[in-house]
Amino acid sequence: MKKSMTISYEVGNNLYLNLTNKCPCACTFCIRNNADGAYGSDPLWLEHEPSVDEILYNLNSRNLSEYTEIVFCGYGEPTCRLDTVLTVAHELKSRPHCPMLRINTNGLSDLINGKFTSKELCEVMDIISISLNAGTKDEYMKITRPKFENAWEAMQKFTADCVNEKTSEIVMSVVDVIPQEQIEASKKLAESLGAKLRVRTYDE
Repeated sequence: MKKSMTISYEVGNNLYLNLTNKCPCACTFCIRNNADGAYGSDPLWLEHEPSVDEILYNLNSRNLSEYTEIVFCGYGEPTCRLDTVLTVAHELKSRPHCPMLRINTNGLSDLINGKFTSKELCEVMDIISISLNAGTKDEYMKITRPKFENAWEAMQKFTADCVNEKTSEIVMSVVDVIPQEQIEASKKLAESLGAKLRVRTYDE
């Protein structure tokens, strides 16, 4: 495992923020199982979690107007650092010509933080992308392997709460390595919650 301080990296026209390596899930297909980075980036295992000052210093070295989106993610689950996410996002929103802000999340923020979090996230994020991973509870628990027993239900409630805020685009995602019947079930579930479904190509 190579460690570095890759706080941000580019993928196409988007800028990704690497905020944490912590995650309450152990997804069977997670790229962390067989790689140190993603999309050709430098290693994403962090030497330490960057502070707000370190993140903003890194962002100040870039011309943010060049990007279509700034994506809060990490080689882990960004809502494990909810306060940092919100602080950085509010700062970016205050700047002129701020790109769209997106967070890639497993949807377990309420369980991670012990409170309802959809409202404060929807206040600053233009897009909330939630990893659904499977269309049925049994498959979800088998694939995602979360540490929370009620993760399936909490992820759906978080999604519905975000949809109800009516301020952000809410997208649920699955990876194209799951069976077609699970993709179809995922589409029905996303639609029932008022979200869109995105089928992502697995990055090896």
